[in-house]
Amino acid sequence: MKSNQMNQYAVNLFFLLLTCASLFPFVLLVMASISDEKAIVQHGYSLWPSKFSLDAYTFLLNDSSSMIRAYGITIFITVIGTFGGLLISSLLAYPLSREDMPLRKIMSFLVFFTMLFNGGLVSTYLIYTEVFHIKNTIWALILPGLLTNGFYIMLMRTFFSTSIPTPIIESAYMDGATEFKIFYRIILPLSLPIMATIGLMLMISYWNDWFNGLIFVTDSKLFSLQNMLNRMLTDIQFLQQTSLGSNQSTATAKIPLATVRMAMAVIGIVPIICAYPFFQRYFVKGLTIGAVKG
Repeated sequence: MKSNQMNQYAVNLFFLLLTCASLFPFVLLVMASISDEKAIVQHGYSLWPSKFSLDAYTFLLNDSSSMIRAYGITIFITVIGTFGGLLISSLLAYPLSREDMPLRKIMSFLVFFTMLFNGGLVSTYLIYTEVFHIKNTIWALILPGLLTNGFYIMLMRTFFSTSIPTPIIESAYMDGATEFKIFYRIILPLSLPIMATIGLMLMISYWNDWFNGLIFVTDSKLFSLQNMLNRMLTDIQFLQQTSLGSNQSTATAKIPLATVRMAMAVIGIVPIICAYPFFQRYFVKGLTIGAVKG
């Protein structure tokens, strides 16, 4: 009995240390973002600021209207993209999970093929700009990620085929339910774990996306949070490089570059950290369900 308790304590201690190790980089990130720039240059990073300063956040929030607009655009594309991606993925994954679907194997192969190969950047850019005409529109931040991901579809298909009993679907047929009604009233309510899992992945993908904005958006009014922060960092680096060698003490030379980088990361990551606990239970269940057969 004591041996089992000691083993349990050892396991708990191990995971406690692992949790602390996981939190250490984030704590260091936050502390660096509220530190003075000169103190970081002189003493390096530390878990407690040797000199407290909010200059980095003051600089980032100097243009508060642009920051609020960027946050709004990011929230909008994240919400629309997540729900749209879940809808498209589930509408494709559910038929692929049905053994009686015609051409099921061919469609599954085509989905799997997209996980290995793509058309490349040039063809992708030409299709979206010349065919769909989404350049400098809000759809440029939504549509490229909305056309789903082969991995998400295959993961969802596996969940449907292994976790939803076929007799439930057959009994619904016998009661006169249509395909749409079966999908909406039976399949989706039983698929909350996988929906939350894929939804969290899509949400993180849309929230952190900067590449689509870099390629398809040049209008600063349509910049998402990541694009705005990336543009600000690029401008800071450019201004500091142009001020090097100057004998004058310019304002650009005093911009807290190191702490601004940390503050950008904090501003970008905090909303996702706040949202993750609400998905964690479903996220773990969605990844593990169907892995072990009874």
